[in-house]
Amino acid sequence: MKTYREELWFETETRRAYINITPQVEAAVKKSGVREGLVLVNAMHITASVYINDDEPGLLKDYDDFLEKLAPQGDRYRHNQTGEDNGDAHIKRQIMGREVVVAITDGRLDFGPWEQIFYGEFDGRRRKRVLIKVIGE
Repeated sequence: MKTYREELWFETETRRAYINITPQVEAAVKKSGVREGLVLVNAMHITASVYINDDEPGLLKDYDDFLEKLAPQGDRYRHNQTGEDNGDAHIKRQIMGREVVVAITDGRLDFGPWEQIFYGEFDGRRRKRVLIKVIGE
């Protein structure tokens, strides 16, 4: 069995951002040489997310609006009493999830229609990383 590990680094200019990382994951799968297996992609920070959905600008804005209604940035959070101001970002990450696993078939990501991999940032303006781990034959 082969394994391959790579990290992606992000530092967004805004507090929240949604970045399509499918091309970077495809490149890592290609570098790995794995033809049949799995790729794990996960955010290595507790205020960021990795998820799969459609790359459609209206949907990305809908996510942002929906998450802001559920966990408004300006609300009072007990977590913020520790000196932080990102209680909302922790909740948004919990809703959107930590990681995705995608099958690799014939050396390619085995997606359904319109599926893309995204990095979701909920407390940006500082450097964070995403782990890509490929395993298979």
